[in-house]
Amino acid sequence: MALRRLHSASPARRLPRFPWDRMAPYKERAAAHAGGLVDLTVGAPVDEVPAVVREALAEASARPGYPTVAGPVALREAMRSWLHRHTGVGDDVAVLPTVGSKELVANLPSQLGIGSGESVAYPEIAYPTYEIGAILAKADPVPVADPRDAARPVKLASGRMSSGRLRLVWINYPTNPTGEVASVEHLRGLVRWARESGVVLASDECYLTLGWDEEHPPVSVLDPRVNDGDLTGLLAAHSLSKRSNLAGYRSAFLAGDPALIADLLEIRRHAGFMVPWPVQQATIAALHDESHAIEQRARYEARRSVLRGALESAGFRIDHSTAGLYLWATRDEDCWTTVEWLADRGILAAAGEFYGAKGNRHVRLSLTATDEAVADAARRLQ
Repeated sequence: MALRRLHSASPARRLPRFPWDRMAPYKERAAAHAGGLVDLTVGAPVDEVPAVVREALAEASARPGYPTVAGPVALREAMRSWLHRHTGVGDDVAVLPTVGSKELVANLPSQLGIGSGESVAYPEIAYPTYEIGAILAKADPVPVADPRDAARPVKLASGRMSSGRLRLVWINYPTNPTGEVASVEHLRGLVRWARESGVVLASDECYLTLGWDEEHPPVSVLDPRVNDGDLTGLLAAHSLSKRSNLAGYRSAFLAGDPALIADLLEIRRHAGFMVPWPVQQATIAALHDESHAIEQRARYEARRSVLRGALESAGFRIDHSTAGLYLWATRDEDCWTTVEWLADRGILAAAGEFYGAKGNRHVRLSLTATDEAVADAARRLQ
């Protein structure tokens, strides 16, 4: 009886169905194509890990002791140096390595002390883990078109109105899945509003260096043009999964407000969120080396050109998609109809519905497939 009661109270009971499970029949359909399956769903890198990174990992592999949660000074210096080059932030920025960015997104509400009777807001078309993090913290997950709307009662998926005090707002530029970017002026407005409202503003910036529109490049919330050099209440998440093909290494970091980072460090030390020492050393090498990132960016840009052209020739419209590793495509029909149409050609795309109800007429196609696979998909579309 006690075990039954425990199971009924399990956090897993509160979670939505894992979305990718719904893709199984379409994957089977696509795999039955004479040419085989071209999987453009999950944004998992397929290109080689840079040699400089692998060498650093191997050289650090003999260390038997525990790593620290904060990482060595050399790692923190590498993070700050990279941030300064790509965001303009000063040396006062605090940094904290994380075991990939997904665990950070899923755990941040709880680690900030957010709980029942409070709420977490995130974009209405978004990476699903923002919602999961709120659910795990027993807070209200509030999807909104504009973060400032979350300060008012919002109808939740359950049908009830949100009533909890807003504590955390996630923003995501460049956006997954749509590839949108935000201007300096827009981000300044969000920072001003968050501070006036006493809300932590967390910016997921994992695609920051993958902008494709020179006139509208991605901008970080850490940029002094956005925050006037004041990092109070601001956090930014960065990842090496896409930039350096290190998804398997689980290498990411959080940066921003020193007071918030100090609190999170203390909590994560108690909980044991340690990036392995060899991965810490590999991260140092990756952050100091820009040449491999430039080469990888060029690969993605070439694949984007091939796939976008083929989709548009096949009658798709590409919306936004000015940054990041995805094309947000539509044929102005239900997303599952489009998924099926593509599966009949052996191409697997992610249903836009996975990213929120407002995405139900789009599909997301990833650029993280080989050159050969992208070229094959383009031929099938034509």
